[in-house]
Amino acid sequence: MRRTAGLLITLPLLLAVACSSSTKAAGPATPTTASAAPTVPTPVGEASPMPTLSGGGFGSKATITLPEGQQPSGQFVVNTVSEGDRPAVNKGDWVTVNYSAKDWTTGKDLPSSYDAGGKPQLYQAGSGQLVPAFDQSVIGKKVGSRLLVVAPPAAAFGDQGSSQLGVAKGDTVVFVFDVMESLPQDSTLTGAMTQAAANLPQVKDNGKAAATITVPAGQAAPTDLQQAVLVKGEGKQVKSGQTLVVQYTGVLWSNGQQFDASWTHGGAQAVQIGTGSVIEGWDKGLVGQNVGSRVLLVVPPALGYKDQAQGSVPANSTLVFVIDILEAV
Repeated sequence: MRRTAGLLITLPLLLAVACSSSTKAAGPATPTTASAAPTVPTPVGEASPMPTLSGGGFGSKATITLPEGQQPSGQFVVNTVSEGDRPAVNKGDWVTVNYSAKDWTTGKDLPSSYDAGGKPQLYQAGSGQLVPAFDQSVIGKKVGSRLLVVAPPAAAFGDQGSSQLGVAKGDTVVFVFDVMESLPQDSTLTGAMTQAAANLPQVKDNGKAAATITVPAGQAAPTDLQQAVLVKGEGKQVKSGQTLVVQYTGVLWSNGQQFDASWTHGGAQAVQIGTGSVIEGWDKGLVGQNVGSRVLLVVPPALGYKDQAQGSVPANSTLVFVIDILEAV
């Protein structure tokens, strides 16, 4: 939950679509596009000439070799180098991609998620928030696939380029995408759920809908952060600075009224954790948990909105959340 309302969706800065103005959305992110963005060509499976790949296969950095002395065709190419055996990515899915990249126009290698300090990119496919090469290329492709993408300016950085990446305006960029994971917005956790102690809220799992949270009647709200793992995940531990994909429900301790839920925003949401982007109760309560866990948090006002009212949340409210941690990148 953001400090102001809703969740913060974090985007890979270098790959985001350029905007004519800088605004922050309160609530689920609204797709942003350049005011005079060029029409993106329809992708084709192959064109001539094409780069070649060497080095390691899926899951390792690719070496991209450009055809000597030849210019790109100008077509937007999405070529499946090797096909995965897991379900295909649909529009709206939260997809995790590793990538290698090269500027065809200059011949320079570009930063890669496989470089030291790099990390996979997590984003919502087809949202319009990233350059079209990322945004569109993965849709319909199976998880576990390696894709070779030739992105002309209209599918890459257009007439603005990217000074951070060193891509000039009008450059064609070659990407190699390894599609690592994909989560539909209606993703849920499976596994047996336990209940927290009797002095804490009890939870009913409603499948692909907001959980029902029952606050113990007559019980005074705790004054410090309370945590309970209702489903113990077996994934990696959440680290500060990561972006999580979560389903969540939030209610007020005072009356049990639901004030927010990911399901009211279309389903799974992305949030950066451990950096002050969300309320302190989430930062403290989710770092160190395992991916695949369902976590109950009771957040006192000091770790929530303090003495500030937020929408339907009165000032000095104790907040109760049930959070499913679906992914961490």
